[in-house]
Amino acid sequence: MLKPLLGSFLLIALVAPAVAQSAGATDGVNPTNDLPNPYKAERPWGKLPNGRAWGAVSAVAIDSDGKSVWVADRCGPNPNTPPNVSSFMWDSCSNSDAAPIHKLDSAGNVLISFGAKMFVFPHEIRLARDGNLWVIDNRGPNARELKENPASASRGHAVYKFSPDGRLLMTIGTPGRAGNPPESLNEPNSIAEDANGEIYIAEGHQGQGDNSPPDTVARISRFTADGKYVGSFGKFGSGPVEFRVPHNILFDARGRLVVADRGNMRIQILDKDGTYIGEMKQFSRPSAIVLKGDTLYVADSESNGTYPHPGWERGIRVGTYSAGTVQSRIPDVDNLKGTSSAEGLAVDAQGAVYAAEVGARQIVKHTLPEK
Repeated sequence: MLKPLLGSFLLIALVAPAVAQSAGATDGVNPTNDLPNPYKAERPWGKLPNGRAWGAVSAVAIDSDGKSVWVADRCGPNPNTPPNVSSFMWDSCSNSDAAPIHKLDSAGNVLISFGAKMFVFPHEIRLARDGNLWVIDNRGPNARELKENPASASRGHAVYKFSPDGRLLMTIGTPGRAGNPPESLNEPNSIAEDANGEIYIAEGHQGQGDNSPPDTVARISRFTADGKYVGSFGKFGSGPVEFRVPHNILFDARGRLVVADRGNMRIQILDKDGTYIGEMKQFSRPSAIVLKGDTLYVADSESNGTYPHPGWERGIRVGTYSAGTVQSRIPDVDNLKGTSSAEGLAVDAQGAVYAAEVGARQIVKHTLPEK
């Protein structure tokens, strides 16, 4: 049973002022498309060793030095992709000897790569509070991938913690087994740590359409700092503390959990125990969220492309978190018809925005002009 909301002032602070509904408005919120873009795009950014091409990439993070960039890709384009198929959907590491985890310097040169023969579908990379690295392997191999490489059956549905030099420090979930905590995870998407070091993992990558079964996994699971299971909250749906693909999570400065509830086209704000506080829809359909101070960066990788979101256009929206205002939008660089632009986001100490693009198989660096 949900506790009462923690005061209307929180909702006012977290939801943009009401606007008159117009053509293309969703739940009374007008599309925030026609906004300035003050950023300049550099693409593709970053070079892999020996000329290797990037695979689909949704995982990017900034190192503790504020300038080096961590990226996990899906081991290069799949050479067996048939014609007339969304080729990036075939990218995976299930039958590849390539290392998917890379640290790049500020010029985009690779400093270290690791993780070969461990992953199927790298989905997120996140710097841990202690300076180590979290990497999520979202799913297990499908039938085609198992046929190509039966050994990949022992991969996927797991969260790994690595040292910066690639030593495995912790595993949450049982690689290769989809299920429920504490033994297993089911399609982990994102990870966040609270101020006490407790670990929160968003699970469930299916169920964005209207015909999904009600038992579709959509939850946040909680663990101690050393990986012991505490409990889970949330379920599939569209109400408070219900999700349709909790694709990305983080904690704000007040210790509240911010959830990119992608299929519901909203950002939900919860307390750390899973009580609903408020939500925002003016940042469109969120795949990734980054909070730097009071500046909120939100990547919409799917609107009017893979999934319908009438009137809304894809891109990265930048605004003020406390007021819920959207001030600028970085549009798609390549305007692909399928999935997108950025599914992963990172912002360095200088304010440059790094977009991990699945469909275009690239990292794009967006920079503001020097003052």
